Amino acid sequence: MADPIPFTLLHKSSDSRARRGRIDLSRGTIQTPFFMPVGTHAAVKTQTAADLRRAGAQVVLSNAYHLYLRPGLDLLGRTDGLHSFMGWDGPILTDSGGYQIFSLAKLRKMDADGVTFQSHLDGSQHRFTPESVVQIQRVIGAEMMMPLDDCPPGDAAPETWREAVERTTRWARRSRDHFAATDSHYGHPQYLFCIVQGGTDPDLRRRSAGELLELDPAACAIGGLAVGEPKAALFDVTALVAELLPEDRPRYLMGVGTPADIVRAVSLGIDMFDCVLPTRNARNGQLFTPLGPLNIRNARYRHDLEPVQDGCGCDCCTTISRAYLRHLFTTGEVLGLRLATAHNIWYYMQLLAALRRAIEQDRYSAWAADFLATYGEPAT
Repeated sequence: MADPIPFTLLHKSSDSRARRGRIDLSRGTIQTPFFMPVGTHAAVKTQTAADLRRAGAQVVLSNAYHLYLRPGLDLLGRTDGLHSFMGWDGPILTDSGGYQIFSLAKLRKMDADGVTFQSHLDGSQHRFTPESVVQIQRVIGAEMMMPLDDCPPGDAAPETWREAVERTTRWARRSRDHFAATDSHYGHPQYLFCIVQGGTDPDLRRRSAGELLELDPAACAIGGLAVGEPKAALFDVTALVAELLPEDRPRYLMGVGTPADIVRAVSLGIDMFDCVLPTRNARNGQLFTPLGPLNIRNARYRHDLEPVQDGCGCDCCTTISRAYLRHLFTTGEVLGLRLATAHNIWYYMQLLAALRRAIEQDRYSAWAADFLATYGEPAT
C-alpha cells in the first residue's frame, strides 16, 4: 500500500475516546472530526460550491457508481476530473458504489471476480471489479477513495455476513495491488481506504479488521452499519471496531448520521462522517436545531416571524422567518428547498466545529452530555 493518509493526532479527550486531529491534503487541511455533505451526482442538492465553503464544509462526498453512469468517465477525464467539473477546489471522497450495487438485488449478479449489474437508469449492463473501481476513481480524481466491498443488510444471516467479510478482504487485496500499480491521473496524491465489514457479529468484525489491517491501508472505514440494525448494535459495533483500528489513521463511520449519532460516535473515537440526512430532510421540510428537528410545514409556524434558529449565521436564518419558509414549502417554491438545505448544512458544520472545540478544551464528555440533554425529538 502507498503511504498512509497524512493524519496528525492533536488532542485526545481525557474522559472519552474523542480525538481531535488534522489531515493535510494537497487541496487543503481538514480539521477532524468532520462531516461530509453528500454530493452523489457531483452536486450537493441546491447548493453551490461557494455555499458549501461559506457554511464551513471541508470535504464533499460523491459516488463512483453514479458518476460512472453519469456524466461518464470520458467527460470527467476531459475536464481534468471531478474537482474541475463541479467547481469544488477542496478535497473529495468518493464512495465506491458498492452499497448502491448491492442494494440492486434484482439487477445484479455477484461472483468471485466482481459484480455484473444493470443500470438503474436504462437497464444497460455493466461490470465492476475491484480493479475497475480503483481505476474509475483515478479518473474521478478524488483524494480519498473507497474500495469495492460487500455490504449486506443489517438483518442478513450470519453466513451472509461471513461471506461478505471474506469477499471484502479478497477485493481489498486486489484493490490495493491495482492502486499500487497505477498513478494519479492529475498529479495529486490519492489515498485508498479499507472498509471493515461483519454485520453485528463481534468475531466477524475482529476478523475483518485484522485481515484488512494486514494490507496497511491509508485509512480505515467502518461499513455495513446504519443499514437496518438496531441503534444499540450500531454503537456497540462502532466502539468495538474503533478500538481495533490504528490510532495514527482517521476512522470513518460510513453513512452516519443524526446530530446525536455523531456526538455519540465521536466519543467512541470516530473522526469522519457522511450522511444524506441534512440535505434529504431539508427537502422534506425538516430543519435541524439545537433543540431537535423542526418540521416547517407544521401549521404552528404559519404566523411565526422568528428565524428557524436564533443566532444561526446561515442565509435562511439571517434573512427570512419561519412563516416565510413555511410559505415557500406550502406553495412549492424551489427557494424553500435551497434555504432549508443551506440551514441544515450550516447547522452540521457548526455542530462539528463546536464539537472540535470541546475536545480541544478537554471537556467533551460534559459538552456531549449537555448537547444530548438539550437535543429533543422532532417538534410537533
